[in-house]
Amino acid sequence: MFKKILIANRGEIACRVIKTARKMGISTVAIYSDADKNALHVSMADEAVHIGPAPASESYIVIDKVMEAVRSSGAEAVHPGYGFLSENKRFAAALEKAGVAFIGPNVGAIEAMGDKITSKKLAAEAGVSTVPGYMGIIADADEAVKISTQIGYPVMIKASAGGGGKGMRIAWNDSEAREGFARSKSEAANSFGDDRIFIEKFITQPRHIEIQVLGDAHGNCIHLNERECSIQRRNQKVIEEAPSSFLDAETRASMGAQAVALAKAVDYNSAGTVEFIVDRDRNFYFLEMNTRLQVEHPVTELITGVDLVEQMINVAAGQKLKLKQSDIGINGWALESRLYAEDPYRNFLPSIGRLTRYRPPQEVVTDGAIIRNDTGVYEGGEISMFYDPMIAKLCSWAPDRVEALDVMRQALDSFELEGVGNNLPFLAAVIDHPKFISGDISTAFIEQEYPDGFSGVELPDTDRRALAAIAAHIKMTRAVRDAQISGSMPNHKRRVDPAWVVFLDSEEFAVEIHHENSETRVVFDDGESLELLVDWKVGAPLIHAHISGKLMTVKVEHVRGGDILRYRGAALKAMVLTPLRAGLVKLMPEKLAPDTSKSLLCPMPGLLVSLAVAVGDTVEAGQPLCTVEAMKMENVLRADNKVVVSKINAAVGDSLAVDGVIMEFE
Repeated sequence: MFKKILIANRGEIACRVIKTARKMGISTVAIYSDADKNALHVSMADEAVHIGPAPASESYIVIDKVMEAVRSSGAEAVHPGYGFLSENKRFAAALEKAGVAFIGPNVGAIEAMGDKITSKKLAAEAGVSTVPGYMGIIADADEAVKISTQIGYPVMIKASAGGGGKGMRIAWNDSEAREGFARSKSEAANSFGDDRIFIEKFITQPRHIEIQVLGDAHGNCIHLNERECSIQRRNQKVIEEAPSSFLDAETRASMGAQAVALAKAVDYNSAGTVEFIVDRDRNFYFLEMNTRLQVEHPVTELITGVDLVEQMINVAAGQKLKLKQSDIGINGWALESRLYAEDPYRNFLPSIGRLTRYRPPQEVVTDGAIIRNDTGVYEGGEISMFYDPMIAKLCSWAPDRVEALDVMRQALDSFELEGVGNNLPFLAAVIDHPKFISGDISTAFIEQEYPDGFSGVELPDTDRRALAAIAAHIKMTRAVRDAQISGSMPNHKRRVDPAWVVFLDSEEFAVEIHHENSETRVVFDDGESLELLVDWKVGAPLIHAHISGKLMTVKVEHVRGGDILRYRGAALKAMVLTPLRAGLVKLMPEKLAPDTSKSLLCPMPGLLVSLAVAVGDTVEAGQPLCTVEAMKMENVLRADNKVVVSKINAAVGDSLAVDGVIMEFE
């Protein structure tokens, strides 16, 4: 067995690999860029080697720099994680030439399956069902339009060497095919150093279901059942689960058999994933094979009890698989929520900054529930603009799906995160969505259920009333504290009037509050009474309240004039006032937002990579103005109306701040 391995990656996956290596008694080496000097994976590893500037193109994906780190550290093997060099055949070949083990598949398998064009052809030859498409090299945008027309819209334009949603676009017409080809080609070149593009038919309303495979160098290969990854935004997975609520035993067995057959066809010898799209009739089609560990691998580990990283290390060390197909079952249900540094209220734009508060729920392992949080950040650390915006992968497990969903809800409720925009409220909203609960989902779920973006959740009346009661308790607790006279006898208090008016955003509740110790009774003006058993102290960011037997964990942020209460995807401004002050508040005029219609503001921190207009140009509504790259994704900013460009305030290559004025209009 290896004594020392180097992890050629960063963030949560580097931390994940370090944990298993430590369990196996293997020493670890981290690599880091300028931006990651103080990163969690650096502090967790036994050694760390600096490899260059912040951009991945100058550090993490520069093979020579990573190889030098391998040589200087004396590492006997390298785990590539996912992304970066994980599916780069030249990197695997360089390691092989240097006599260093690659904790991944052989070079031939990477070359065959890591290239989506080649893998489609091999899959068809192996008898695997494939999607109609054009697998040749596409020279330019004109040819992309011609091929798309022949296949028939809609089509998926994809980077041959892509992954993680990078270099992927859906086109519904010639114009989108032309622009999608250019954007996919650019993203692929920047992210993978390979700008080859292919096009295939886009199947509407599909489900994305993948099979985990595991092989060794002795001809053994098994599958570890499926994961469903249909909840996606811009081809980036958001929530995954294992098993799929959609598959039956027959389809599962057939998909597993095809995945193993494909893996055996290329002598696959590591952990890998065969991805399929599945239509409403359970017909399935090969999508691609990822010759690496997947981001969502924890859900497979939770339902099988198999540590995939440990298996990869054992296989790379030349060992035979000790597992047989008959050893693999399905125990319970697991979910994974990907926590990203992105603002769901601003069309999921990337967010950067310092994590002023980062308190994940406590990880637990019991017979009835598991909470697991794979992360690569810490409180006080920074989220950089240079890398993927993932903060953590929050996982839940329970004996069945209903219970696993409930464990996830409670975990999301209690996850404390401040300092950067994040998608916690959106994750909570999806987990609680009736269609997700019923399993009625497809890869178009987010597009269809949130066509205008995410603006929060409209809570049912029972939850709003409960939050009003919680707001009243918070106000009463503060009032009782404030009524204490400094230096007096401990039980001496001024009288606190029980009559209050609670505002939840624009909704109004007249209540009476009766409070003693930790018990509170809130009586509404229609006669309804709620009994609260509350665990909360002034200043605490979470309040745990039992209301009519239901546990509610609510995030509390004290702001001027009241509190922001966050619960299950909703964020409500709560103000609790005396009846007199409540009457005066309703007379206050509304503050108008500033007019920004004559400026193009940068919606996210990023890099200006191109300008599509010049001063004096007249542009139509929907016309591209510029492209901003943030966290490895290119974002095209378009005109909202017909305007004339009067001034451009930034140049290509400039770093842009949120709300920075890129250009102005007449």
